[in-house]
Amino acid sequence: MRCPFCGNADTQVKDSRPTEDAAAIRRRRVCSDCGGRFTTFERVQLREVTIVKRSGEREIFDRDKLQRSVEIALRKRNVDRERVERMINGIVRQLESAGEAEVPAETVGGLVMEGLKGLDEVAYVRFASVYKNFREAKDFEDLLGAMSGDEEPPSRAGRVPSKG
Repeated sequence: MRCPFCGNADTQVKDSRPTEDAAAIRRRRVCSDCGGRFTTFERVQLREVTIVKRSGEREIFDRDKLQRSVEIALRKRNVDRERVERMINGIVRQLESAGEAEVPAETVGGLVMEGLKGLDEVAYVRFASVYKNFREAKDFEDLLGAMSGDEEPPSRAGRVPSKG
């Protein structure tokens, strides 16, 4: 494993242990050249999954990209890191064990929305606003209405403008 500080390829593992959910191995490493210490995670990859975007473009699924998206939605929210990690691991396992080599991006987005809804409602709304490409405040109102118990957000068709 290459040192992230100096680039040296000679690093030593000082400590290895499974993560809490046993989905990965956490390794503490030290660089023999600069003495820098860092952590790596080793995970099993069942199969390579290709994500098919709305544009038709295809790219290899990137767990780190998924994690960054979730972390952006959770920014400044007090959510236990272990719960976040379990959610991400669950999504990855679902994608890898589905048996499909290609998965639509909408499927991944739906899994993230489902996970965030149970984790933190503010993060859920943040993610939904980007994922569903909200363009106006009414989009937020519709989503919040759906969250508060309505089965489906009301459609805009036939809506009577409010007096204001």
